[in-house]
Amino acid sequence: MPRYDPHPDRRPALVTGASSGIGAATARALSALGHPVVLTARRTDRLDALAAELVADGGEAVALPLDLADPASIDRCAAAAGDALGPLDVVVANAGQIASATALADDPDDFARNVHVNLLGTQRLAARLGPAMVERGHGDLVFVTSDVVVRPRTHMASYVAAKAGLEGLARAMQMELEGTGVRCGMVRPGPSSTEQGTDWSEETVLHIIPTWERWGHLRHNGALLPQNVAAAIVAMVSAPKGTHLTLVEVQPEAPVTPNRSHR
Repeated sequence: MPRYDPHPDRRPALVTGASSGIGAATARALSALGHPVVLTARRTDRLDALAAELVADGGEAVALPLDLADPASIDRCAAAAGDALGPLDVVVANAGQIASATALADDPDDFARNVHVNLLGTQRLAARLGPAMVERGHGDLVFVTSDVVVRPRTHMASYVAAKAGLEGLARAMQMELEGTGVRCGMVRPGPSSTEQGTDWSEETVLHIIPTWERWGHLRHNGALLPQNVAAAIVAMVSAPKGTHLTLVEVQPEAPVTPNRSHR
């Protein structure tokens, strides 16, 4: 079969977790560059609104429901995505879920569900969409991980375990895909201003923060905006042929202290 070489200005992309935060910002950034975007998440009302926004701005976008904890939902989404806007050339696996529980206190069923959302569901989606990219000899798979992989935090055991597994999966995939024309990269954000964790109670936050301070995780109160991380994702998939950005770590810059001098 002849190798598929898509036009650089039109690379159909699928983004998970596109209903808010980094996923929505990534969808907007890709659409602004002329790439059709398949928006996926559980909150379909938000997806529909974003798809309408992108189309109104002259882009191509469709919304598809996706629950990464449900294998049947993943399979349906993968089957529909391939026909929605043309052969997919970019897959951004961004969706994630954070639960505030320690390794020993977390209910095993809740732990398993979080690992499903953050790792197992992503692997299933990649397994459904990646082979067609390999067959065409072109494409980008991007996994949005987290700096908890290298700087684990307490009370986030399932998230830490799943994101560490996701980076292991990506590194194995990078070796397996070498020479196929399909690139696999990781974007590893630090603290970000998204909706993740916003459902935690004030009591939970006040309990956890001192442990993070004890381990040196709160050097400053800077946080990445979703578009900051989206810019790194776009840079990764836009790297020229012959270039493979395997890992990009993005950290928030500390707020500038007025009149501060370095001695």
